[in-house]
Amino acid sequence: MSLKQAPARIIGWALPYWTRGTAGRETPAELFRVLYLGWLVAFVFKVLGSSWDVSWHFRWIRDDLAPPHLLNTVGTVIAVGLTIVHWYTGYGVDRTASRLIQWGTGIFLIAVPLDLINHRINGLDITAWSPSHALLFIGTAFMIAGVIRGWFVGAPAGRLRTTVLTILFGFFLENAIFPSQHQEYGVLGLAAWIRGEPEAEPALLDFAAETLKRPVDLVAIQNFSLPVPDAVYSVYAGVIGMIILVMARIMVGRTGTATMIALGYIAYRMLIWPLLVVGGFPASAIPFFLILAAIAVDLAFLIPLPTYIRPLLGTGLITAGVYGGLYLQDLLVEAPPYAPGSWPLAAGLLLATWLLTELVTRRYHLRAEDAVAERH
Repeated sequence: MSLKQAPARIIGWALPYWTRGTAGRETPAELFRVLYLGWLVAFVFKVLGSSWDVSWHFRWIRDDLAPPHLLNTVGTVIAVGLTIVHWYTGYGVDRTASRLIQWGTGIFLIAVPLDLINHRINGLDITAWSPSHALLFIGTAFMIAGVIRGWFVGAPAGRLRTTVLTILFGFFLENAIFPSQHQEYGVLGLAAWIRGEPEAEPALLDFAAETLKRPVDLVAIQNFSLPVPDAVYSVYAGVIGMIILVMARIMVGRTGTATMIALGYIAYRMLIWPLLVVGGFPASAIPFFLILAAIAVDLAFLIPLPTYIRPLLGTGLITAGVYGGLYLQDLLVEAPPYAPGSWPLAAGLLLATWLLTELVTRRYHLRAEDAVAERH
């Protein structure tokens, strides 16, 4: 098939499926695979664009049409197209998955103009931890959650099902902890400025100082590089990042699931890091501590314990993994400021969230054993 013939062949294949239907209708296996391959491609574009974007904003003043934004937009366009297909045809999703995807896409599309308006009024956001940015992350989280649900209930048993589900949780983890990259870039950016080798262009440093009504000094650069309390980094990773890995272990049901996801994420960060640096963009600290924390998640599931006792022991293991990992990373390489004394808060929130996760996954049949039972 030549490239000229490809569009006609694709349209000819897809057109018979373009019929109105409700979520949950029986989906042909080939169509199901194509839809979820489309989602994987969309998320790859979004991750590549966002990874480039955060590094870009530690170098230059914001630009709506910057290449990272355009790359991310490609992924968004694919995601919107797939959302419309699911909504109109009902193929590839049940009602819950469809609603999650629709809500996520809607929130994201609302957040985009709000973020543009925010930048028009206030200029560059000094932090990734802003309300308009939060809506982008939340919208994407709902979107990925819907895709995870759709794949979980619709994919046939086998290695492919397990592999794709694990990859989708990797995208979920990346999106959730993305704001923390501000501190990961910021800690190295601040050190570079102190050394007299600033990585950001003067206009960006001037803007950061102007928002604080200060000259370009240590206080201004520190507020730009590390704008949130130190405890945010460790508590956020110790609760949000870890509960995603716990959820992944519950739904995938395979030993080592959490560790594989963390290793995949760190491998990606280690791959993108030199590419960005060679391209002239700032470097970031890499959250190696996630590997030790993920091992703790998997260890918690290796020990035979009653359902609601496991979260208690697991919380202790995981909190030790997060804070012990951060301590070792700070000792051996570089870690953002993380407030060691915040561990009781992280542990308490993780325990409460884990107990809630146990309730939700049982009520809505989201455990690996539920999927096996349904197929028999």
